[in-house]
Amino acid sequence: MARSVGVVVPAYQPNVDRLSRYVRALDERLDPTELRIELDDPAPGDAEALADLPATVHVADRRRGKGAAITEGFDALSTDVLAFADADGSTPADSVAAVIDPVASGEFDLAAGSRRHPAAEVQSHQKTLRRLLGDGFAWLARQLLTPDLHDYQCGAKAVSANFWARVRRHLTEPGFAWDIELLAVAGALGGKIAEVPVVWEDKPESTVDPVSDTVSMFTGLLSARHRAKAAAGNRLHERLSGWLDRPLLIDRVES
Repeated sequence: MARSVGVVVPAYQPNVDRLSRYVRALDERLDPTELRIELDDPAPGDAEALADLPATVHVADRRRGKGAAITEGFDALSTDVLAFADADGSTPADSVAAVIDPVASGEFDLAAGSRRHPAAEVQSHQKTLRRLLGDGFAWLARQLLTPDLHDYQCGAKAVSANFWARVRRHLTEPGFAWDIELLAVAGALGGKIAEVPVVWEDKPESTVDPVSDTVSMFTGLLSARHRAKAAAGNRLHERLSGWLDRPLLIDRVES
């Protein structure tokens, strides 16, 4: 039996025209059961401009952060497969479909798009500083985390609803480092993870700051390693959780 698919697009003050084109492309290519835009702190008129899209638009009057927005979006879906794609459209709809396929087939619990996989097609590269910082981050993540991947932060991932029910109880990261924490915890829980090469194009107007957000993500990497060890039952890290951890995302979303 075919599995139903839900897609979340987290967006913070997006380029409305670009987002609209991307959402329509996702709808046409994926034909998802549910398509949801999690819109943070929109500019005046943005929500209204998106109202005619084939998607549910959920508006937050503040910047929740990427991780918090996706978590709230995933929890609102009722489908068998949960996926997200970043609003800048760097990962085209065909590649998002390729990321969803391993989970929709039932073979994998989680799938991560990959810009750094040898089979990936990068159509335009990041500026040198961002590329070097990203390469260094990916190398360090491979040393510290259980999933051995080429890329931990590509903006397209999919997870089965059953596995999400297990993973969500361990996630604390509200921002861009959510991807890393998701993969780290998934690996610690024994999830089967597929790395899927994608077509990818850098979007210079991305809301990721190449310096400050990279520093935050390196901090988030250490936190993700700790959360993964706690999820795996490491007693030391379980004891440290009360001192080191922020509130769980699901508690923030539900409050």
